[in-house]
Amino acid sequence: MPIVKQLTILLENKPGALSNVCSDLASKDINILALSVLDTIDSGLVRMVVDDHEHAVKVFADSGLNVILTDVLSLEMVHKPGTMADITRQLSKASINIEYAYGSVPPGDGTSIGIFWVSNLKKAIEILEA
Repeated sequence: MPIVKQLTILLENKPGALSNVCSDLASKDINILALSVLDTIDSGLVRMVVDDHEHAVKVFADSGLNVILTDVLSLEMVHKPGTMADITRQLSKASINIEYAYGSVPPGDGTSIGIFWVSNLKKAIEILEA
C-alpha cells in the first residue's frame, strides 16, 4: 500500500485551463493516474497523482504554476459494492479522519484506485494492511 505524491495546483476557472495542464503533461509523456477537480467562483483546485511527480512539478513550474506536493495513500481496491464502506469503517474505528478522497476505476480488471488524504498516514497503512 504505497504512499504517493499528490500534486495540487490552483487554476483560473475558465475554458481551456485544465486542458492546457493535461496537454502539458501529455507532451512530456507524463500519465495522470487519478484526478480530482473542485471548482470555486474564480478558480479550480486540481489534485492529481501522476506516474512521474518530479517531472510534472518541473513542467508546471515552467508554465508558471505553483504546485503543492502532499503524501497520500494510494489503495488498490476491489471494485465491488461495500469496498469503500469497509475501508472508511476501518479508518473510523482507528480514529483516522479522511480529509478528502477520490478514486479512479481502470476498465475491465475488477480493481480501482482510491486516493486518500488522512490525518495519520502511518496508522492508516497499518490498519488497512492488517
